[in-house]
Amino acid sequence: MTLASSNYQFTYTPHYKPNQLICGYGQTAIITGWTVKQSVAKHLKPEEYAVIGNLYSPTRGISPLIRNLLANPHVRFLVILQATKEDKNAGGCQCLLDFLENGFNQGKSDTGRESWIINSKITGYIDIEIDADALENLRQCLQVQLAKSIKEVIKIVEELKDKILEPWGEPISFPQTEITPTVLPGPRYGHRLEGKTIAETWVKILHRIKTTGTIRPTTYGQWQELIDLMAIITDEPPDFYFPDPNYLPIKRKFLQDYIGQILDDAPQKEGVKYTYGQRLRSWFGRDQIEQLINKLAGDIDSSRAVMSLWDVGDYEDNDSPPCLNHIWVRIVENELSLTATFRSNDMFSAWPANAMGLRYLQQYIKDKITKKSNYKITLGPLIIISQSAHIYSDCWEHADRVISTEYEKINQQRNFDDPSGSFLISIKDNQIMVEHITPGSGEVVNCYLGKNACKLYREIALNCPTLQVEHAMYLGTELQKAELCLLKKINYFKQDKPLMF
Repeated sequence: MTLASSNYQFTYTPHYKPNQLICGYGQTAIITGWTVKQSVAKHLKPEEYAVIGNLYSPTRGISPLIRNLLANPHVRFLVILQATKEDKNAGGCQCLLDFLENGFNQGKSDTGRESWIINSKITGYIDIEIDADALENLRQCLQVQLAKSIKEVIKIVEELKDKILEPWGEPISFPQTEITPTVLPGPRYGHRLEGKTIAETWVKILHRIKTTGTIRPTTYGQWQELIDLMAIITDEPPDFYFPDPNYLPIKRKFLQDYIGQILDDAPQKEGVKYTYGQRLRSWFGRDQIEQLINKLAGDIDSSRAVMSLWDVGDYEDNDSPPCLNHIWVRIVENELSLTATFRSNDMFSAWPANAMGLRYLQQYIKDKITKKSNYKITLGPLIIISQSAHIYSDCWEHADRVISTEYEKINQQRNFDDPSGSFLISIKDNQIMVEHITPGSGEVVNCYLGKNACKLYREIALNCPTLQVEHAMYLGTELQKAELCLLKKINYFKQDKPLMF
């Protein structure tokens, strides 16, 4: 039924993620996908739309969107904008269209939770707590149009603004399952993790954050966070390692698009966020990547190979300033390392792609320097410092699933090499002797003597503060065995072997 008055106003009341939405007084909801929502809103008056919001993920974004629409039945029109490569890669908007056209069936999410599964080639979930009849009513009562550009969105909204319809029902809300992680005590600042591949390191990162990360509220909902997390990737292969089955939140076929966002310049386009490549190639009137290559090709020992992505104008003029702020490249003993600093890092959804893009950039820089000079350079580690390393609450369950299936397997594959060296323990002249030897060459660099295990391990810990945790625990065990041999006057002690009484 069409209402008589064209001046009739509604109020959109979001129950979920309100800080991520632009609310108005009309009957048209605009889903902008990956396009900046403010780029659409600035062309419209609040009375011409009900709400404007992004949709990034089909597995995590569609359910809260539907909950909000059910709570606001005055919304009768839906405009879905698919204008970027990211929309195609993520599939959120297409999955939403498939829900409206093809419906849903009951099933289980990839974490094993009972869910409504959208009938789509793209995986998408809706919370099972939402009543199926309510979902069907929503599908039948929304009039949907697809747009390919901001200009097309504005045109559609203009055509709809005078079509005022009765709300299709009463506002409905449904319970939502809340997940609260168990958090163990641990340091808040300064964390170091290392892995051979990006995939291995990512699983370790998820485990560390979910084990000791602080839970705190943010503008975008809750997240679990560690501050100043340094991840070191040592041996990522040139063609990148993707596990089988792939548990990473990025697929190989989408990798090239992401690499282009870091390496290539891009023209400024309304509604499309800057790319890191744009910041590096042209934003400050310089091609910083070429500057850096030329600097190191001319001076291999330089510590000035720096690229900056932060613009001081970002404080005032950008509601979404770059998360990647600083890149530093260094060549030491003909090994090229790259260190990147993120002010804010979504460690579940974004970090693996971030790391792969940076590793490609590192390889690109190394190859270019090699061509411009006579240096024989090898590819060293990639170091990523995430100043706010966080996992959003809507990813906690997914992170737990990855940890439960992969963390133990990864740790079974580890080696026990410690960069701090090794320790040989023996008993000599009625004393415990501990020889500290270097990794690789086996040179003795220090020697500790005493009869008390506690005194010895405290002295070793004081001199070797970077000992790996498991190595330090192992040392404590062996030193205690040696002390027991002295106390019991047992003539036999051999490191790594059980005591013989």
